[in-house]
Amino acid sequence: MHESWQAALADQRALLVDIEGRLVSLANAGDVIAPPSSKIMRAFQDDLAATRVLIVGQDPYPTDGHACGLSFAVEPGVAQLPKSLQNIMRELRDDLPDTSAGADLTRWQAQGVMLLNRHLTTTVGQAGAHSRLGWAAFTDAAIAALVNRGTPLVAILWGAHAQELRPALGGATIIESAHPSPLSAYRGFFGSRPFSRTNAALKNTGLADIDWSC
Repeated sequence: MHESWQAALADQRALLVDIEGRLVSLANAGDVIAPPSSKIMRAFQDDLAATRVLIVGQDPYPTDGHACGLSFAVEPGVAQLPKSLQNIMRELRDDLPDTSAGADLTRWQAQGVMLLNRHLTTTVGQAGAHSRLGWAAFTDAAIAALVNRGTPLVAILWGAHAQELRPALGGATIIESAHPSPLSAYRGFFGSRPFSRTNAALKNTGLADIDWSC
């Protein structure tokens, strides 16, 4: 974690220690945890103050080798992208046709886009396996830290689970639609233009565009 996040979330230390202990117990029982331990806190590696955009996911991908610590992103070299990420790239190409959509979302993170899952881990092969581990309380505290800075923030909320956070986002500009999952993408995600709408919102607050090329 970046030192700015360590300071902002210092009161969450006991919770993190408890979650770590639970993860160790699960691993000792034979569970394979995703993402790898070195990448669980990857969304927090950059300065809190630099975050301009928040993209909220629910859980890491449960497919072995996919989860990388960033919501909706995958490890480099994954041959078959998850359907949700394929749909995100399709919408990006439709929304901003001149933008390269190669699916390397780390380029977004480097520009102040925080790719945050509500639950930071799962068990390989089991979607949502760690939803009761305590992660939601921790990520709620992280979102509160973003809101309490008092500086502009654009929050992209895809799907009902992410949209539950709306009351906690204070004065943030909210861009929301259906989830990019194949189960819901045709019910309002496609055509929602989240990338151009986010850039318009950033301009309205005096902040620079995101280059969504990836």
